[in-house]
Amino acid sequence: MKRSIGGKIGKGVLVALLLVFTLFPVYWMLSSAFDKRASSGGQSLIPQEFTLDNFAYVLTKGGFDVFLRNSLIVAVAVVVISAVLALLASVAVARFNFKFRTAMLFMILSVQMVPLEALVIPLFVQVRDLGLLNQLLGLIVVYVALSLPFGIWMLRGFVAAVPVELEEAAYLDGASWWRMFRSVLFPLVMPGLVATSVFAFITAWNEFIFAMTLLGGASDNYTVAIGLKQFFGEHTNEWGYVMAASTIITIPVMIFFVLVQRRLSSGLVAGAVKG
Repeated sequence: MKRSIGGKIGKGVLVALLLVFTLFPVYWMLSSAFDKRASSGGQSLIPQEFTLDNFAYVLTKGGFDVFLRNSLIVAVAVVVISAVLALLASVAVARFNFKFRTAMLFMILSVQMVPLEALVIPLFVQVRDLGLLNQLLGLIVVYVALSLPFGIWMLRGFVAAVPVELEEAAYLDGASWWRMFRSVLFPLVMPGLVATSVFAFITAWNEFIFAMTLLGGASDNYTVAIGLKQFFGEHTNEWGYVMAASTIITIPVMIFFVLVQRRLSSGLVAGAVKG
């Protein structure tokens, strides 16, 4: 009994320490964002002078209203386009036999292993040749290209897990391919589609290197990841503004996760148990 109680206490302490280690950066961000003295380097664990001035400055003079709009446009476009293309491509590779099918799957898997930094120059050259530098459209094209390999590979497993007999039964009942896809296949692969959409959203919302490279000369098209760097100076940093902007950046991500978390959970564990 004593060993059992000691083990539970030890586990509780370890869990508490892990929570403190994980959540403390979030608390520090919020504390500094609402602390009036944070911008002058006088922030503390508990805000001494509570204020919303940091948020007001970031959203007005800091231009974060424009950055949020740009990031929202890019993120929504990337999620929608990558979801449609990945779903159609996964159906093709999972249901149809064609030449170089195995080679294509191997290339999709290989692309995921390549460091993103190694793709900066090739993608920059391609976007430049397309005349899309300093434009949100060019950034959307790049983010879709980065999201597709993961989306196709993951959705392929979901499509392959759907029994072909279900599709054949729909055809026997007189359904067209589109009706079968909409009423049978699409609802069954929806959890996987949500999981891939989360990956695409995070990629488009938080990515910095490609955004800075492709939008370096167009401040009006900056996303939130690039806009945050303007509060870092050569000799001093505006920590109150940095933390306020960081808090604003995390809010859309949290809202997105709350909206899709139920389907995301089922998508991540789908296929782990046969039946």
